[in-house]
Amino acid sequence: MTTINTAAEQFGDFSKNAVDAAMQFAHASISSAERMMALNLEATKVGLDQTSKTAKSFAGVKDVQEMNTVSTKTAETGLEFFTGYSKNLYEITSAAQANFSALIEERVAGFQKSVADSLDKVAKSAPAGSDVAIAAMKQGLAASTAAMDSISKASKQASSYAENAFKTATETATKATASSKRK
Repeated sequence: MTTINTAAEQFGDFSKNAVDAAMQFAHASISSAERMMALNLEATKVGLDQTSKTAKSFAGVKDVQEMNTVSTKTAETGLEFFTGYSKNLYEITSAAQANFSALIEERVAGFQKSVADSLDKVAKSAPAGSDVAIAAMKQGLAASTAAMDSISKASKQASSYAENAFKTATETATKATASSKRK
């Protein structure tokens, strides 16, 4: 096989992989947007229903005590709604982030393998004395692989910390709502 044919084949493979990656990212984006739109539509419906109920409750208020009761109940309901919405929103965004991270890691690993394979091919046909340059390129590839692994680990740790913080905040808000209902 000639060098031109090999280059054309490699470019064809690269193009196919780029299109596949773009399609995977597009599907993941659309799926996340779909879930987000469904959540927002449901939140709008619930919000309108709750606003109607609240308006009717305030319209029937006869004294200050009843006004305080309706106000407290409205605040509790609003907090519950916000907590539930936030939890669902967080789940959607976390799933999207995990999906995108997995796609990126897969593409980076494929790219690194492709570069390593190319370096091995070059090393076999390289002129004498070029082994130092090829070794330097391989060390650079190893360093970039290690850097990407570190970035990936740091990203996963940050996501884990954010998830724990969100869970703690949600639990605290839920407990606060539950304790205010008992009073």
